[in-house]
Amino acid sequence: MALHLIKLCVGCDTVEDLLAWRLAAADAPGDVESATTGRPWILRTRQTPKRAAEMLDGGSLYRVFKGLILARQPIVAVETVGEGVAKRCEITLADRLILTRPAPRRPFQGWRYLEPADAPPDLAGAEDHETIPADLARRLSEVGAW
Repeated sequence: MALHLIKLCVGCDTVEDLLAWRLAAADAPGDVESATTGRPWILRTRQTPKRAAEMLDGGSLYRVFKGLILARQPIVAVETVGEGVAKRCEITLADRLILTRPAPRRPFQGWRYLEPADAPPDLAGAEDHETIPADLARRLSEVGAW
């Protein structure tokens, strides 16, 4: 069974902000919806996850925006690069962000493992209110209505 990672998305308030940042960082013209830049989307971290093999079996990186999990990206590869003090982990992610049902999450540092049972479901379509504003989704989650 796939294991997931969860990470705070610091500096971006919305999924659209993250996609716009990706395009700006790559200095590439493109569609904000797909954020296609022609280069792999790589997350760099200090530590290589010890359970990396489990993440490669269908795992995703779940992103937390201002206290809510709002999106995920499938994990494509996990590699340790460099040596000594320059040693780092590069997690290659799929370009496409998949919206999830908003789920509250408290602040934490770095990344954490996320078991499949604790991961929020993907939004399938309009019946799941995929265009609901993040603040409204947060309030609905807090009162237990979502």
